[in-house]
Amino acid sequence: MIEAELGRCVASFYPGATGVTGAAKLSGGASQETWTFDIVHPGGNVGAILRRAPPGYGAAAGRAAGLDAEATLMQLAHDAGLPSPKVMHVLRPEDGLGRGFIMARIEGETIARKILRDEEFAKARPLLARQLGRVIAGIHGLPRAKLPQLRSMTATKEIEDLAREYRSFGWPRPMFELALRWLRDHDPGPSAEVTLVHGDFRHGNLIIGPDGVRAVLDWELAHFGDPMEDLGWICVNSWRFGEIDKPVGGFGTREELFAGYAEAGRRADPERVMFWEVMGTLRWGVMCCGMMQRFRSGPDHSMERAMIGRRASETEIDLLRLLAPRGK
Repeated sequence: MIEAELGRCVASFYPGATGVTGAAKLSGGASQETWTFDIVHPGGNVGAILRRAPPGYGAAAGRAAGLDAEATLMQLAHDAGLPSPKVMHVLRPEDGLGRGFIMARIEGETIARKILRDEEFAKARPLLARQLGRVIAGIHGLPRAKLPQLRSMTATKEIEDLAREYRSFGWPRPMFELALRWLRDHDPGPSAEVTLVHGDFRHGNLIIGPDGVRAVLDWELAHFGDPMEDLGWICVNSWRFGEIDKPVGGFGTREELFAGYAEAGRRADPERVMFWEVMGTLRWGVMCCGMMQRFRSGPDHSMERAMIGRRASETEIDLLRLLAPRGK
């Protein structure tokens, strides 16, 4: 049924399209649906992706930027020469597909295990940290006047939001308490510069090819804030997938990341990045606890939620390594 709906929609904006084929729902994404399909065209099929809110899903709330904002941000990034898919169409009510957008499909890999281990990506791995530094700098440099309305986030507000969410679980964790105390004691205060922050710049949201970074996906958590937040988040140990001695995604060093950032005309503040790495580690731990809470209380008793939930204990070890490193 979705192929017929997509076919009608595509015909309205893609000249010469005669339908769609191969529509398949992709795994991943807790709050949005992602479908891959091909636009059938006499000049050759064109790969596309539909990203939409699932049927019955309400308007964006809380931390989510919203699908219209995501589409705008991705197109602005694409137009600025950053690795981002071209947005082909923003859904309208008459399309009958709900809320969302259709973008060009970019081939590549998002699975960290393959990116970090497969021979196909061996030449790309040493280049990725520096490449990502340049990409993040480009995101932070997008002109504020062209950006959609987004929430603003400060370090102080993030600490209090995390504390409130963590305590709502009624599940005491001494390392989380220590991390909250450390964050409050080391709160750097308002950032001297407020920029667009991607908010979830990490494995899973990056398409990688043998040549390196091909696209940045999932701008769902984009907001205005301290640009060092993105640099700290990509360094969180949970995104290294066992390659703990390579802080940037398991494939590079912080120095390489900062060098790429500098090559694009921006300067990293290592102390603020460290602060946001601690914050990001705690944030992921709290998110894992939330997954376990939803698994326990229902209605979603999926094994995926339980498996993510158990990773909260890993973040406690990561926080211990960050805040009480061996030998100090």
